[in-house]
Amino acid sequence: MRPEMTLELLAAPAGVSGVRRALRPYGTDVQLCASELVTNVIRHVGETVPVTVRVWREEGGRIRLGVSDPDPRALPVLFAGAGTEAESGRGLALLDALAVRWGVEREGGRKTVWCELFTGADAGSDTGTPKTPERPGRRKPSAGALGPSSARS
Repeated sequence: MRPEMTLELLAAPAGVSGVRRALRPYGTDVQLCASELVTNVIRHVGETVPVTVRVWREEGGRIRLGVSDPDPRALPVLFAGAGTEAESGRGLALLDALAVRWGVEREGGRKTVWCELFTGADAGSDTGTPKTPERPGRRKPSAGALGPSSARS
């Protein structure tokens, strides 16, 4: 399936707000997850590396967001919990809480961290919450570091 929107940029703190603005039509959860994933590229891969942000509408009322970068070795790690004094370490936990599912795909010299989210309009409610509290399709998170092919599916 072709992405509905593709953004190509160089990873830089100033670019994160532009990604959020561009993704405004998809809702705050998509904006927040994209911000976290682009920020992770900046922090763990480096500034000025090329980043591609893609958004698709999936069957079942989901939005799929993918953030690609050129370092297939720098894989995301979901920490059990950041301490109250920690200045970072909550981004993937936030993504994990918002997403129906998420994972990592490595292809060639790139990786894509992706997630699927419900949007308010697609979820069938005014609150942005899916009709069932279990969030259909959601499974329990895996323990420890995330593997190379898929973090959770």
